[in-house]
Amino acid sequence: MPIRAEGYPLTAAVSPRLQVVETTDSTNADVVAAASADLDGWPHLSTLVTTDQRAGRGRLDRAWTAPPGTALAISVLVRVGALPIAARGWIPLIAGAAMTRAVAAQLLGTGNTAGLKWPNDVLVDGAKICGILAEALPGTFDAVVIGAGVNTRMTPADLPVTTATSFAALGLECDDDRLMASYLTALDEQLTALIAAGGDAAASGVLGEVEALCLTLSSEVSVSLPDGSTLVGHAQRIDGDGRLVVISGDVEVAVAAGDVTHVR
Repeated sequence: MPIRAEGYPLTAAVSPRLQVVETTDSTNADVVAAASADLDGWPHLSTLVTTDQRAGRGRLDRAWTAPPGTALAISVLVRVGALPIAARGWIPLIAGAAMTRAVAAQLLGTGNTAGLKWPNDVLVDGAKICGILAEALPGTFDAVVIGAGVNTRMTPADLPVTTATSFAALGLECDDDRLMASYLTALDEQLTALIAAGGDAAASGVLGEVEALCLTLSSEVSVSLPDGSTLVGHAQRIDGDGRLVVISGDVEVAVAAGDVTHVR
């Protein structure tokens, strides 16, 4: 796979290794395989990007596909060996917050609004524009690959579901290079802050950053849990471990993993 940084100069200025491919089945799978074979060759913030991903995966092992040229698939390797293991559940949330900031920067002056749906879906005007999947490198918990799929040039007819959107569907043009550079910069800043605070999300400002962007908070939600059950209630807050705290009746439930639907 050729390394070609000149197409994304802003991103290349942030990432120590920027690799661009015309097409691939999965950027996450590619980075996991390459870094597993040569971890030293993939330093912190190494990035693989394509606009034609054929077999991407989202959370809960959902398929993620898009017509060629209509979406940006980007996978970033982050080194987190200095981060306490107990705090690594914050990595997907940090990625979601970083991408939300990057998308919001593209929307300045448009009247459109970006926000975060817990844990890491990016919404614009309430519709999903980006999903994120983080997975630890096999054999080590000290490197994590974070994949993001951003709907950039999908027409309304291309959108897979009615709850999705894209820059093009909103009548907007996405600057892919600026989006990725902003994302990587915010991702690195928040991870660095969390590491410096010894994994304390509140002290590092990470908890406040995520809460400020999170549209799920104060919403009535329905959460499909990994065991097949459904939790319905009021999304109250995010706790120190990054879990969504839902008030259901008189019971407070901390959700570590689940598929959230905003009821209202």
